[in-house]
Amino acid sequence: MSTESAPSARSPLFLTDADVEGLADLPSAIRAIRAAYAAPADAQRNPGRIFADSGREWMRVMPSVPASGRLFGTKSINGSFADGLRVSYLISLFDKETAELVALVDGNRVTGLRTAATTAVGTGAIAPARPLTVGVVGSGFEARSHIAALSLVARFASVRVFSPTQAKREAFAERFTAELGVTVTAVDTASAAVQDADLVLCAARSRDETPTIQSDWVMADATVVSIGSTTPGQRELPVELVARAALVVADGVDEVVRGSGDMLAARASGIDVDALTISLNTALAGERAIDRDRGIRIYKSTGAGIQDIVVAESLVDLARARGIGTELPVGIVTTRK
Repeated sequence: MSTESAPSARSPLFLTDADVEGLADLPSAIRAIRAAYAAPADAQRNPGRIFADSGREWMRVMPSVPASGRLFGTKSINGSFADGLRVSYLISLFDKETAELVALVDGNRVTGLRTAATTAVGTGAIAPARPLTVGVVGSGFEARSHIAALSLVARFASVRVFSPTQAKREAFAERFTAELGVTVTAVDTASAAVQDADLVLCAARSRDETPTIQSDWVMADATVVSIGSTTPGQRELPVELVARAALVVADGVDEVVRGSGDMLAARASGIDVDALTISLNTALAGERAIDRDRGIRIYKSTGAGIQDIVVAESLVDLARARGIGTELPVGIVTTRK
């Protein structure tokens, strides 16, 4: 067995959080996500999360070998309770042909970018192709990034936003009225945001892990986007709303139906969530007919490594083209076996 090192094409690139902030580009991220999910779902290429936990330190690893693109790799989320909770995110990218390390990317902002981009792709597959009245619950980073991404795949007639802090929801309304060119109104209750909305964006964590909206607020033919219930203990959508749904599109079926508190609660109440849920891959391939005008359609996301890897690759491509990032003076050994 030879241990001769393969020749390195160029030095690995390191992208800091500031680099990612400057490079972040929703259209590029949406294109990368759409290409990744155009391939059939493949658990071999995209296994579930791997957890390590000591009670004091913990790590979540999300590997992916996407069918699209030139790179593969992993995102690790690394936490410690030694001094409160401190968390870091690192994405490692490798060349598919040589297995060489291509880049290390601070994943802090990539997570929000890829989540919004994937939501845009998923919503674009199930939302009506007409001007939509939008209701937003939340006004923080996720709500802001998602409304920006959704505006690239859907036409907005008007937007209503609620969050508990009046100043924040009013700032959201002022900003996006200017950016979107439609009227964005801050409202005093979540129900006022959601009622009569064609598209409902749930982007606020529940303080006590109870649903953030109620089923009877949601119109019969609404599209609902749920991104805030990503673990078994988290809740965002009520069981009654899942029961009314005609379809749930998931970025990862297994993790959504078995790892999201919303869907676990729905299953426990007797709802056949497996029959109700299809993958984003299936939706994009047109393998199941989707009526985008009738019935409640839910897009539900828990996140997946494939999203981080393909969006990080798009950032690396932009960084190389613009001369951004730090070329590392050393790399890691890649050997022939």
